[in-house]
Amino acid sequence: MKDSTLVTHPPKVQLAPDNRPLVAPIYQSVKFTFDSVDEIERKLRGERAGFWYSRQTNPTLRQLELTLAQMQGREECLLTASGVAAANLAMLALCKQNDHVICFAEMYGPTRHMVRRVLGRYGVKHTVLSIEDLTALEQTLASTPTRLIVFESPTNPALKIADIERIAALAKQHGALTLLDNTLAGLHNHGQYPIDIFVHSLTKYVSGHGDVFGGAIIGDRSRMTAMRPELGILGAVLDPHAAFLLQRGLKTYFLRYERQCSNALAVAEYLATLPHVTNVRYPGLKADSGHLLAARQQRDFGTMITCEVGSKEEAVQFAERLKLFAISVSLGSVESLVLPPPLVESRDLKGEEREWSGVNERTLRLSVGIEEVSDLIADLELALAKR
Repeated sequence: MKDSTLVTHPPKVQLAPDNRPLVAPIYQSVKFTFDSVDEIERKLRGERAGFWYSRQTNPTLRQLELTLAQMQGREECLLTASGVAAANLAMLALCKQNDHVICFAEMYGPTRHMVRRVLGRYGVKHTVLSIEDLTALEQTLASTPTRLIVFESPTNPALKIADIERIAALAKQHGALTLLDNTLAGLHNHGQYPIDIFVHSLTKYVSGHGDVFGGAIIGDRSRMTAMRPELGILGAVLDPHAAFLLQRGLKTYFLRYERQCSNALAVAEYLATLPHVTNVRYPGLKADSGHLLAARQQRDFGTMITCEVGSKEEAVQFAERLKLFAISVSLGSVESLVLPPPLVESRDLKGEEREWSGVNERTLRLSVGIEEVSDLIADLELALAKR
């Protein structure tokens, strides 16, 4: 071979069967090949193992898929380029014209937008309820044939706790599928309930460092196998290097999550003692309306807190005085974050939907990190003292 050919077809390096890398390599390859067309066709028919095109999956993505599916207590996982891609592509794959979807005012804004505006343009009908009103849910299911119930627990940002067991039972009774955005609770929670599909933003706790996007759709093998070709066609594929970083992030997932939960409880307990901080919401507080339900459903109480500090203007000024809590979107990072008004508000909600959401123009959202908790409390104390 000439050198110009050699650089395109470099020498192969094969490891001996008893010589393995401790950390799986990144398969940064779009394409895979076989020795014959017959073997390619066998692969495409599902008659043999192997990889063909990374828009479907590849060895690096596959390791992450298997890990996440096992963590959530399910058989199979599909990876997407972001958390919203996971939720939205799952709904696109599951719904067709004239289907009916139930969603909730308390849920993540982009998911509501997808249901109400995007799916609506294609003839998918919807009903918006409050996650706390199971009577209305049962009545809607009884009166309207429903394809899908889409919900969260805890909800983002109000941290309401859904009665997952009851919602799943009602869905099954009336022939509806359930899709639970499990991002805030994490992959180690809620797997004991008969939810049809879990979705996660891997950008949050799986990454943990705010430096990579990713999403996951998790469920039984037959449904995920049916959805995989559609996701490949829609093209929101996760890059192998991002998958490698997410797999690496999982090695410290439980260490980070446990520390963040411990910190969040201490911060919430501190805020709850202050007369000028009101409406402190954290499921780990015994006075929280969702505490008993969260204690029954979850292994822990999460890392998020919401509260109010005076007027809208005072809440903004408080957030700006904080030093360790950075003003930023997203959550689940090792750094503590604050999202002040008006960045928390959902502008698409009006009237009773706004009341259901549990969010108003004074609401602050805290995402608690892994810092020394005494430093976090001191930061909050100093910012509050200057009000």
